[in-house]
Amino acid sequence: MSIVTTRFAPSPTGLLHLGHAASACFAAEQANGGRFLLRIEDIDQGRCRDEFVEAIFDDLAWLGLSWEAGVRRQSLHFDEYAQALDKLTALGLLYPCFCTRADIKEMAGAPHGPDGPIYPGLCRHLSEEEREARRASGRPFALRLKMDEAIRIAGPLRWEDLSAGVQEARPDVFGDVVLARKDTPASYHLAVTCDDAKQGVTLVTRGVDLFPASHLHRLLQALLGLPVPRWHHHPLLAGPDGKRLAKRDGAPSIRSLREKGLSPEEVRASALFPG
Repeated sequence: MSIVTTRFAPSPTGLLHLGHAASACFAAEQANGGRFLLRIEDIDQGRCRDEFVEAIFDDLAWLGLSWEAGVRRQSLHFDEYAQALDKLTALGLLYPCFCTRADIKEMAGAPHGPDGPIYPGLCRHLSEEEREARRASGRPFALRLKMDEAIRIAGPLRWEDLSAGVQEARPDVFGDVVLARKDTPASYHLAVTCDDAKQGVTLVTRGVDLFPASHLHRLLQALLGLPVPRWHHHPLLAGPDGKRLAKRDGAPSIRSLREKGLSPEEVRASALFPG
């Protein structure tokens, strides 16, 4: 029987809350005596802070979790993401998009996908001359994936979730997804796909809100020739108002619960998923 390798991968944009504790404990338990890794997803340099990285280490250790040495930080691996983008470029699958988020939001009738409005492809058919002219003018751009062509190259794909079973991959729901921007050298989707392969993750555990992302990640694995893990999407913890716990909504941090005198055992008991 092969050794299971899982990971917990928080972003250091604030203090961990009870939902993070639940996710981290779930990943550690799913390792079932195998390898439990910690990854710091700090690719967004504008929002990530080193003090929150240290707080992550401290809070997880206080909870009684231990992880394998050699914590991976995304900000140290931009070259690896660039190599993945180069491979997709060589396949003819990327194109520059000069539309802003506001431009896309204002496009009337644009259908929505898991990441928001589906891009209608305005920049996809620009001539090479027009693309070069816009680049030369200094206009910022994103790199988008030609979804239909990517699916044609990859062919039919499947992936397995331990709770939901085998899934037919449907990355088309994302449309021509962004894989990099000028201020962010790799999107979440590209970075975590590369990271999981590099770290040898065999079981990706994360919240059910990211279930749709696994369809896209399976496609990227096929295009980049990466190994295919299994997935296990867990429920989300909700507050008294029924809304999922989130940093932006002021979810109580592990640090604040510690300061109130709760023990690690009490916090872990509160961080159990429903059902």
